[in-house]
Amino acid sequence: MTVVPFTARTTAPADPYETDHHDDTVVRLADRRPRSLPDRDSADGRAVALLQRMAETADPDRRRRLREEVIEIQRPFANLLARRFRNRGEPLEDLRQVAALGLIKAIDGFDAGKGHSFAAYATPTILGELRRHFRDKGWNVRVPRRLQELRAEIISATEALTQELGRAPTTADLARELGVSEEDVCQGVFAAQAYSASSLQAPLHSEGDGATLADLMAHEDGGYDVVEAREALRPVLCDLPERERRILGLRFFRQLTQSEIAAELGISQMHVSRILSRSLGSLRERLELAG
Repeated sequence: MTVVPFTARTTAPADPYETDHHDDTVVRLADRRPRSLPDRDSADGRAVALLQRMAETADPDRRRRLREEVIEIQRPFANLLARRFRNRGEPLEDLRQVAALGLIKAIDGFDAGKGHSFAAYATPTILGELRRHFRDKGWNVRVPRRLQELRAEIISATEALTQELGRAPTTADLARELGVSEEDVCQGVFAAQAYSASSLQAPLHSEGDGATLADLMAHEDGGYDVVEAREALRPVLCDLPERERRILGLRFFRQLTQSEIAAELGISQMHVSRILSRSLGSLRERLELAG
């Protein structure tokens, strides 16, 4: 009889949580909430096994060490969820810290005896912590809840009307759809400026001297602060043509590049640049007249 020598595997299987390429797939799989224990060789399986041992020991030092090991194993998964919220005006490192807090809450609340996946349990806890962070701290100036809610309704209505009309809706279209005044729509749209002051630091042009929207809104001595600038801009922006408002919104609030705006609107990058220059010049003149 031939004896086949056993060779132990010296490298652990790749952790699926370490990759950026399948973020949504991992989250969808986690959301399926399997009823049986996962493979113990996976990060999820190792975490469940450690949590089970943690539940079985009364030694506080051992519990602490096991808890720290679970945190280390599951931190890449928490970071993966944090990356879903990137490009929303918050530093990624801050989001990772918030996700880590959600991870710790999930570890402390998980019942290993129920035979469930830890990822399935932790996902809503971590996402909830991230969403709470944006709810509580995302607005850099105090915005009435009515305008926060209206902003969300405008986003939803804009998507629906764009599909229905085959074009971007005008302020009047949105006002009719939502049953509010055009002034209310303008206030809701530009309440988004309060969501992240970092948009004021976006460069005015993809080339040039690095001037920002905050530079445009400032006096020579820097007398405007962010809140005053927003209040000054709100009525001026509402007076601009719909297309100019849309391009300004894409550039400074969604922070798209000129090339990305051109692709979204089906026009040339040069045309976008001309419209931005004209709009910003008009804003500058109106602010100077108002000042």
